[in-house]
Amino acid sequence: MHLGRVLRWQHYAAMALVAILAVGTPQDQAAARGSSHKTAKTEKRKGPIHGANYRPPYAAIVIDDKSGQVLHETSADEPRHPASLTKIMTLYLLFEQLDAGKFKLDSRLDVSRHAAVQNPTKLGLKVGGTISVEEAIKGLVTRSANDAAVVVAEAIGGTEEEFSRQMSTKARMLGMTSTTYMNASGLPDVEQITTARDQAVLGQAIQHRFPVYYQYFATPSFRYRNQEIRNHNALLGNVRGVDGIKTGYTEASGYNLVTSCRRDDRHIVAVVLGGRSNAARDARMRELIEQNLPQASVQRTAPIVTELGGQQNGTAVPVGPVPAAQTEPPGKTSPVPEGSREELSAKALAVPEKPAVPEAKPQGRALRRNHSKAGESGRSAAQRAQPAMFNIFAPAPASAMSYRPDAH
Repeated sequence: MHLGRVLRWQHYAAMALVAILAVGTPQDQAAARGSSHKTAKTEKRKGPIHGANYRPPYAAIVIDDKSGQVLHETSADEPRHPASLTKIMTLYLLFEQLDAGKFKLDSRLDVSRHAAVQNPTKLGLKVGGTISVEEAIKGLVTRSANDAAVVVAEAIGGTEEEFSRQMSTKARMLGMTSTTYMNASGLPDVEQITTARDQAVLGQAIQHRFPVYYQYFATPSFRYRNQEIRNHNALLGNVRGVDGIKTGYTEASGYNLVTSCRRDDRHIVAVVLGGRSNAARDARMRELIEQNLPQASVQRTAPIVTELGGQQNGTAVPVGPVPAAQTEPPGKTSPVPEGSREELSAKALAVPEKPAVPEAKPQGRALRRNHSKAGESGRSAAQRAQPAMFNIFAPAPASAMSYRPDAH
């Protein structure tokens, strides 16, 4: 009888122990909730942003780089998802590191697990491996590699999250008041938004500040691990004067493109967002170039785009494009030589509250310099001190961008 009671108590104790282990400690439960919340948040950001019937809205802008005038605009200030146009800012911050001497083109960057598991398109980088800075740059401008974007982000910011904050801060400093970055690649995130106007400002700023490194955007293709990788930008080599800069696509953004075109001493930067296809977007960009480039100025009357705190010939420089009505006619303003400026340190600016996100519809190795003497004379001493680079303005193959990647 005594033995029976002992066995029963042992049985009850075992059942209680199993129950405790199944429920877990309060700390375990809290950790599980945090992990679940983090996973849900991540899935919300990386999953579909809009319903199945969503059609990304169109937006566009064309800016005369020399006068600052807006030659054309349609919904230029409406919020849109940037997709891989995001990588223009990723490269801006990387060029900044190169310019400051913190990296070299042959510096090796480590590949983390977070970088390696990014969704396509990507280079297929392996955990524990490395990639050179120059390879990362070329991978970003040609294949629009998401794994390379994260490698760059972690090398500069420590984490992609911190790097994204730096991207948003830099956007504020450039006057991109309606842009917020949440990652370095442009993969879907409901809070990652921009406008056509902001992308045009960035398209100007990156070539004003980094005229040598900007030439990478004209790379028609590059060879990586015995694979020839061609540039997604089909306008390179097929539209006279186009020298860059970047394509982008996700289901939420549609087909995006920022283009720089120089022809007959004129220079424009144009943006198309929300194209229905590669072909439709490219055709629209061709129209915008041919319609607006002849209207552009041949003489610089507007200061170059720079960061808040920068100066132009000793005078504070306004940021961003100038509306046509505010631009003085040529002859009333002394021309400002392109590229002549001093870079001053800028204070870190707080990122403002995130703008609204567009609603879904119902139901739903080295490069070598090839600048002319005139161009060289207009560049600052710091820019002239940059390493010599190849000319890479070679025609892009006509077959470029012949496929539709899932996210680039």
